[in-house]
Amino acid sequence: MKLVIHPPVDDARLAKIVAAAEDMQVVNAPDEPAALANMPDADAFFGKITPPLLAAAERLKWVQAPTASLEHYVFPELVEHPCQLTNMRGLFSDVIADHVFGFITCFARNFHVYIRNQLERRWQPVGGESERVVFTTGPAYVSAMDRAHRTLTEATLGIVGLGAIGQEVAKRGAAFGMHVLALDPMVTQPPPGVKAVWKPGRLPVLLAVSDYLVICAPHTPDTAKMFGREQFQLMKPTAYLINIGRGAIVDLTDLTAALEAGELAGAGLDVFEEEPLPADHPLWGMPNVILTPHVAGYSPLIAERHLAVLLANVSRFRHYEKLLNVVNKATWF
Repeated sequence: MKLVIHPPVDDARLAKIVAAAEDMQVVNAPDEPAALANMPDADAFFGKITPPLLAAAERLKWVQAPTASLEHYVFPELVEHPCQLTNMRGLFSDVIADHVFGFITCFARNFHVYIRNQLERRWQPVGGESERVVFTTGPAYVSAMDRAHRTLTEATLGIVGLGAIGQEVAKRGAAFGMHVLALDPMVTQPPPGVKAVWKPGRLPVLLAVSDYLVICAPHTPDTAKMFGREQFQLMKPTAYLINIGRGAIVDLTDLTAALEAGELAGAGLDVFEEEPLPADHPLWGMPNVILTPHVAGYSPLIAERHLAVLLANVSRFRHYEKLLNVVNKATWF
């Protein structure tokens, strides 16, 4: 059996792959011509496979993608090929869920406003005096509550895509006492903390009831441009949209127009249709928008987890065992 790696990995990582492969030959191809020369008798491949590499393979059974997302990885010939494709999903779930709740708590408590005020040395509570607790001879109460500061308890968290990331977001929402609802084409039974899981056709209902709507879906043929002006107009004007899924899911022109029209309260975005987001894009200047440069998955833990999945699958392949993270090539997940 033979495993071809391209682009090549560093020596330390290669040594661990070779150990996991046992007696399977491992070729760490330094360039594409070297990879191409080794493809005819390759049984497995790790890295960025291309149409020429796939065309040269005569007995390929397994391809391990180095990424979780596959929209820039899959091509028609790979979909039609009988080999199994596995990806790196699940590595980022808790890390990205933390990022989501960074957005949510910032919006709930107006940190995005106060950070800007701090830079200007300006003491200005959002909502003025209208939310201050007033003590009387009876219980404390909040006068003229305008919801400028929010509590997450009993707020509704809507999640689009209840995969590994979506489920981690749901766990955090439940821990905050939120009502968690989700939309997913595959999941039928709600996991702990999720009150209901609906099919994609009920997206309008989810939009109408959510206070925080989090997109955790992958980019697939079905999710491209899933969110446009029509969807934003179904949301509460007090609701926030958060996208850590894929930029292609949200039409940024429509989102910008919806924010300008006050059709939703704000947005937290880590992914964009065009990356980097152009410096002259209107979203940069909107005070009710938080932008992060596609870093939701960043963590010192990821490299170790990435290697662990690769080593596990190399060992499983060598021993003819079921592989981790097998994907449907036609649907990209």
